[in-house]
Amino acid sequence: MLKKNSTIMISALILILSVLVSACGGTNNTEGSQATTNTPAAESETSETEAPAAQLRSYETAKGAVEIPTKPLRVVTDYYGGELLAVGANVVGVEPSAFENPFLKEQLKGAEDVGAPINVEKVLELKPDLIVVMYDESYESLSKIAPTLHIPYGTATNIYETVKLFGDIAGAQDKAEQFIADFDKKAAEGREKLKGVVDENATFGLYELTDKGELWIFGDNAGRGGQAVYNALKLKMPAVTETAKEQTVQLSLEVLPEYAADYMFLTTYDPEKKGEELKKLKESGVWSGLNASKNNTIFYNDFDTYYRYDPIAIMGQIDLFVEMLVKRAEENKK
Repeated sequence: MLKKNSTIMISALILILSVLVSACGGTNNTEGSQATTNTPAAESETSETEAPAAQLRSYETAKGAVEIPTKPLRVVTDYYGGELLAVGANVVGVEPSAFENPFLKEQLKGAEDVGAPINVEKVLELKPDLIVVMYDESYESLSKIAPTLHIPYGTATNIYETVKLFGDIAGAQDKAEQFIADFDKKAAEGREKLKGVVDENATFGLYELTDKGELWIFGDNAGRGGQAVYNALKLKMPAVTETAKEQTVQLSLEVLPEYAADYMFLTTYDPEKKGEELKKLKESGVWSGLNASKNNTIFYNDFDTYYRYDPIAIMGQIDLFVEMLVKRAEENKK
């Protein structure tokens, strides 16, 4: 009887242990199943996000060939925010002054400030698949984060070259072509609006005064509206500017009359908004003696608006120059 009871007890113990082992094994299997299920899902999600960026191509630069994504998804840059946005690139990080660009503010709402000079740790946080820089101080460090292109200032000399260049970098040649077509259309419309408003032989000059009292004149590719005025609207430079070898020339007040134009557009770099140097200039006999001053064809323009030279800014500046010229012509008729 005792033997029989012992046998029953042993059998019961074996049964209980089997259940416990099965339960433990079931728990492990469930966790393993979840892990297995999650892993492919995560891989699938990553794959969907990064698949295009995984396709690389060789891009030649002054630093040698760089393997870059054919269709970059997350781009960080220092000073090429507007150029990249013009061709539809997803700019996730850019230098701080870009956020003061009135033509880009809306498009940069989702981007972050990466500092100037560029902050490598901040760039790392943004997980870009392409980095495009004008300055190469941190090139080696940035190259360890993502493929990095160094495109020096002045690589492209007009809006057409610029848009094509960045359209190629972003793998968006179709968007580059569309931007150029839109630019040509807006430029033609602007020229049409100015017919009969300004003399076709009149000259137009771009000038800047600094908070240190320095005075400069600008060509067609140094910001201050040059691309819009000279390349889009095809207005004439002062002869002395047209023959200058440099895009920017510093002037003394004494020689300003030699560089004066029939229409003069002045921006003032005055970050503290003191206004002292502009006041001095306006009160000078040289300034008041200019024909443009006498004819009320001097325009005092906002620095942040006209300093910009990216393609989106240039497109917007076309309308601004046309509007101010039409409005002033109407005022001067009264």
